[in-house]
Amino acid sequence: MSDTSPAGSAETPGPDFDEMTRDIAEVPAVEVIVTVAVNLMSAAAVKLGLTEEGDKYKDLDEARKLVHALAGLLDASTTEISSFHAAPLRDGLKSLQLAFREASLVRDEPGQGPGEKYTGPIYG
Repeated sequence: MSDTSPAGSAETPGPDFDEMTRDIAEVPAVEVIVTVAVNLMSAAAVKLGLTEEGDKYKDLDEARKLVHALAGLLDASTTEISSFHAAPLRDGLKSLQLAFREASLVRDEPGQGPGEKYTGPIYG
């Protein structure tokens, strides 16, 4: 059997999918939902220009998608996560929706902004 790797290169191991599967199997569903929600919130904040870098990464089209996805996730998981977890996530979502409204040059009609399909109209 011949060695097909380039001379002098060491074979780097790939991800251990069995280990990753075991790890995710141990995580409660609520924790996965909350983690995904926090990641969506963080990404939306960056795309809204709310980070230290400000407008460097601002992209309202991308922010709209992220806020809408966050609202959908929270709406779908309302009965699955406790109010202990849901309340701060809903507050964060509302803050992002208000920030989006303030950042937009062309205002959406009440009820037409990102995620408002799930949360109802946001006024600000």
